[in-house]
Amino acid sequence: MNTQQFINTIGPVAKASMIQTGLSAAFVIAEAALESGWGESELAQRGKNLFGVKVYPEWDGATMALPTTEYVEGKRVTVQAQWCVYITWEDSILDHARFLFQQPRYREALRVRSDVRKFAQAVQDAGYATDPNYASKIISISNAHGLTDWDVPQEQWALVEWANVA
Repeated sequence: MNTQQFINTIGPVAKASMIQTGLSAAFVIAEAALESGWGESELAQRGKNLFGVKVYPEWDGATMALPTTEYVEGKRVTVQAQWCVYITWEDSILDHARFLFQQPRYREALRVRSDVRKFAQAVQDAGYATDPNYASKIISISNAHGLTDWDVPQEQWALVEWANVA
């Protein structure tokens, strides 16, 4: 699958997610591209996990173990991790949104969730990833592929109950 096919595959789901949650579709697409290698990673293929969501306390679904690269004290290291496994990429996108809303550390980030640049930086600052260049990579992908075209204005949002954040 090439990059445009990946965007066209998950773009409509990311857009629908934005209508329900206010999470920038551009952010969702760019982060999925970054985390999954444009849908080609083993985790994305076998586990349908586009975002590298590790097993978290509220998770009650299937899991799989795979190695990952982390940054510890500024150094790249490979560690084994337990990952959430989904049925479809759509399930991954929807759970990713729920995950962000359930975790208190993202509360402040969610205040800027419709802006890909601000949200990417706020999510990085809240500790989503250990890569010190995480936000800039997401922003770069969004810019390079015109992903803000997938975003919808706030007046079109029909937020689900758990997505209402003051």
